[in-house]
Parts: sequence; C-alpha cells; structure tokens
Amino acid sequence: MKQPQNTAKTKRKSREEIDAEAKERKRAKKRRGNVAGARTNVESNSAKNNQGSSVQKDPRIGSKKPVPLIAEGNKPTVAKPKAPKKPKLSAQQELDLLENDERLNQLLDAIDEGKNLSEQEQDYVDSTLDRIDALMVKLGIDLGEDEDDDAADEEQEEKEDIVKLLKRNSSKE
Repeated sequence: MKQPQNTAKTKRKSREEIDAEAKERKRAKKRRGNVAGARTNVESNSAKNNQGSSVQKDPRIGSKKPVPLIAEGNKPTVAKPKAPKKPKLSAQQELDLLENDERLNQLLDAIDEGKNLSEQEQDYVDSTLDRIDALMVKLGIDLGEDEDDDAADEEQEEKEDIVKLLKRNSSKE
C-alpha cells in the first residue's frame, strides 16, 4: 500500500538508535519478580479497604498454628537404671525357695487353724502351690503316688500275713 506522503521529511533513525530503543523496551518488559520483603510488608491499601474488620489479615501464606517440636506420643523420658536381672534359678533351687517361703507357711498355718483368707492371700497360696506342683512334676517328684504306694504296700503285707496264717493253720491240721 501507498503511504501518505508528508511534506515534511522525517528523519530516519540510525541503527544505533534503533538498538538503544530495543534495549529499553526489553528492559521494561523484563519481569524482575516481587520487591524484597513483599510478603512481610502489609500494604496500606488493603488495610484501608478492610476498615470494617478489626482483625488485619496477614498476607503471608501458611498456617498460624504452632507446630510442636516434640511429638506428643514420643515425650522424652529420663533413662531409668534397669534393675539387674536375677540369675535364672534351676528347678530344684526354685522349689527349695518356694518350700521355705515364710509367707506361704504362715498362710498355710492360718488355713489349718480355720481362718479365712482374703482373695489376694488365697490367690497367692493357690499360685504358689500350683508352681510347686509344676516344679515337682518337672523334677519327677510325685508325692501323690508315694502315698498310694504306701497304702498298697500295707495292704499287700496284710494279705501276705493272712496267707501265712492260713498256711500255718492248714499245715497244723
């Protein structure tokens, strides 16, 4: 297309001038980001607009809830010195300790006298006697059979005595 001709001559720009203008336009277009401290500086415009609200909003992004530095479930505890573990006793040693237990003996004496025991005392007696029975079975000691054997031995001796008496009586005849 034809451009209208001006009667006045326009001066053409030199190459240097064109480059200088281009640099200025580029500099103006270039984004430099926000000003330093823009998050922390509260703008007065937003404060003026929110005159109705007494609480000023903080422009910073994020929660204001305090974050605990130590988790609630994992509170630091002071290390307690551990009690040295008792050496594990053999079954025979444990049985001896239980048989010589003063508290157990006193409670068994009280039972023999006909006194009533509290639930805790009765539980202690029952658990201790159960442990003694378990240890005796483990060691092969069985008092129940010994009593039966003694009774059986006595019955056999009586039968033998009766048989001997009968044989003597029959031989005399």
